[in-house]
Amino acid sequence: MNLSNLLKVAWDAILRNKTRTLLTILGVVIGIASVIAMVSIGQSSSQSITNQVSSMGTNMIMVMRANQRRGGVSMGADNSQSLTISDAEKIKREAKYISYVSPLVSAGGQIVNGNNNAIGTLQGGSVDLLKIRKFDLAAGSNFTEDDVARYSKVCVIGQTVIKNIFPDDTLNIANVVGKDIKFKGIPLKIIGVLEAKGSNSMGQDQDDIMIAPYTTVQKRFIGNDYLQMIYCSASSEEVAEDAVTEVALLLRENHKLLDHQFDDFEVRTQAEMLSMMNSMTGTLTTLLAAIASISLIVGGIGIMNIMYVTVTERTKEIGLRMAIGARGKDILLQFLIESAILSLIGGVIGIILGLILSYVGTSLMGMPFVVSYTAIGVSFVVCAATGVFFGWYPAKKAANMDPITALRYE
Repeated sequence: MNLSNLLKVAWDAILRNKTRTLLTILGVVIGIASVIAMVSIGQSSSQSITNQVSSMGTNMIMVMRANQRRGGVSMGADNSQSLTISDAEKIKREAKYISYVSPLVSAGGQIVNGNNNAIGTLQGGSVDLLKIRKFDLAAGSNFTEDDVARYSKVCVIGQTVIKNIFPDDTLNIANVVGKDIKFKGIPLKIIGVLEAKGSNSMGQDQDDIMIAPYTTVQKRFIGNDYLQMIYCSASSEEVAEDAVTEVALLLRENHKLLDHQFDDFEVRTQAEMLSMMNSMTGTLTTLLAAIASISLIVGGIGIMNIMYVTVTERTKEIGLRMAIGARGKDILLQFLIESAILSLIGGVIGIILGLILSYVGTSLMGMPFVVSYTAIGVSFVVCAATGVFFGWYPAKKAANMDPITALRYE
């Protein structure tokens, strides 16, 4: 029997039991759709992270306080006092590969405008912070070096803050420039409004932000001279690694650390943060895809079960075919083709459903839709392999039947 005839016989057999066929391929559909959706959403998440890091500039460098240790035990970095204004000034003065430097401090509290209030965070930086973080102004202006020197009670705000405490000015954000608000009971004048940036890859609203001179935050809100972080911007992405080495050496010198002493700070680039977050995302995606693939195995077992039942039901048919000259390998190939067709139909439907689910999921989460062609290709191959693998035993059982015994089967 040639291949075209085997395909026709297999297809006719599948169509004879449409309900059974649909139920059989359902497990494969769910398995493939789950794998495709998980992989696509994972890759979309990675692309979203990459896009956001790129929008901030991969030449941004973050200097953070290192964990405090007592008796070899990590005490965390929250209370560390290892970063100071002199560190930021030394980097700005002596670093050859650094273009901009900004200290960073922050304070949490209540923002009040008349009867409207919200909980927020006031970040303090230098005039360069907006350039380093790639914040653009939609209205008004940035604070000046004079504001930093005078601890001026001025700030620039994000558009979520306007929605929370200036609901009437949401459509005309320029109206809030020049108005006063209170943060932790202290008045601040709004001198600028930032362009909207939306949520980041972690779901944090980047527009829910207030920025003031770091001296204002230190002297008027938190009452200390230590920094929580220092933001730097390398001259270019090409010299970012050289800039990291340079900053580390300058800080070790400023902190008077000996050769055998560990750094009391951490210097990280956006590239390192991107690599770390993508690694975490990749691991989670692989784990979810592995879990989802369990349903594909269940679908394969379902195919084997149905094919086994089919062989039993068609015992007399198998005996008749053998009696008129069909060989064992013809019977084997026929049932393998039926199994593969069931699996491939389920695979195609599963791929389409998986792409639809991933599109809907990424749209709802505000991430770019990324099609994983590798996952689609692998899924298609796995479908065919699933059909052959799980259909082999029932097909082999059919091929090994004794024609006389099969013809007598009732």
